[in-house]
Amino acid sequence: MARALPPRGFEAGDSEKRLQWLEDKTGMRLDGAGTDEPADLQGIIENHIGSVNIPMAVAGPLVLDGAYANGEYYIPLCTLEATLSMSMSRGLYLTSLSGGIKARHLKQEVSRSPVFIFDDIEDAPHFKDWLAENFDLIRQAAESTTRHGKLLRIDPYLIQNSVILDFVYYTAEAAGQNMVTIATQEACLFIDEVYGQLRKFQYYIECNFNCDKNPATKTILLGRGHQVTASTLIKGRYLRRVLRAEAEHYVRGWRQCGRGSQLAGVVGMNMHVSNALAAIYLATGQDVACVSENSLGSMDMEVRNGEDLYASLTMPSLTVGTVGGGTRLKQQRKNLELLGCTGEDSSKRLAEIVCAAALGLELSLGASVLTNEFAQAHDRYRNKPVLESPV
Repeated sequence: MARALPPRGFEAGDSEKRLQWLEDKTGMRLDGAGTDEPADLQGIIENHIGSVNIPMAVAGPLVLDGAYANGEYYIPLCTLEATLSMSMSRGLYLTSLSGGIKARHLKQEVSRSPVFIFDDIEDAPHFKDWLAENFDLIRQAAESTTRHGKLLRIDPYLIQNSVILDFVYYTAEAAGQNMVTIATQEACLFIDEVYGQLRKFQYYIECNFNCDKNPATKTILLGRGHQVTASTLIKGRYLRRVLRAEAEHYVRGWRQCGRGSQLAGVVGMNMHVSNALAAIYLATGQDVACVSENSLGSMDMEVRNGEDLYASLTMPSLTVGTVGGGTRLKQQRKNLELLGCTGEDSSKRLAEIVCAAALGLELSLGASVLTNEFAQAHDRYRNKPVLESPV
């Protein structure tokens, strides 16, 4: 029977063994992507002077039943934190024993939020009515700047003599922050030219209402980027074998994490989905700063069938894409190919993979806390080679 988890070890040749193991599993060879030439970095970075070496690992197998991502996946991770790739592998291996993880992509919406300021409060309602009457013309102006982006709606919010407009877009395979900025600027220029003949106002292209790169309650409620939910039902026997935990004990302990989070004012309910996001984002060329808004996952647990553990994670904001930005870098592009995240609907596929991988990591971390192995694991593996399987 083929080895389910990556070979361990830090001896000479162990990395090569893992590369060969991954090639045997996927048919892809990840090394040899080559160095990105300075000319290829235009549009990604300015004042370029070199590159920083960030170690890359692989975690898996992730067995996934998604609306867009289906099959067995091996997750590339760039991290400097010991035990992260091992812990994710443990969680994903656990879920694979019980049939894997189910994920469903719910929607994709990215917004930009200009604010229009008028002289008097009576101007704001009039402006709101005018927007509704002229939406099609505004949409034409916005979409003239992009081949793939679509303006879905404009949500107006009136406050005193100002009107905040949340321009909400579908951005296809792009993460879309730049796309929606340029499109909204064109729409604002149109509004300025046409409505400026009727009323005097001032506007700013952004007022931070869209919560770009900020954790916010609005994002939990409405989402930003891709919204995905994932779940898994883990058989009790596998829970005991891999995580050394009972379902009832697990749920009881997780409830305490919820209480602690509530008392501290944590936005979202998870322990560290940001760890999974940052590692995958670096490996696949995403905007890592988006982790701040994307880490709002809501995790929940319950006992099923007396001994099984049902775990679910909803992530309302995953600002990921498979074209543009750092996805053009050679190694990052190859990692996206490893995940099958190229072509039509590939950004939705990537979002489902990210959410499922984060669920696996949460499961493993939660168990390490509940079984009092959290500190021991970090102490054991932070300064010495890991030669054995984590399960």
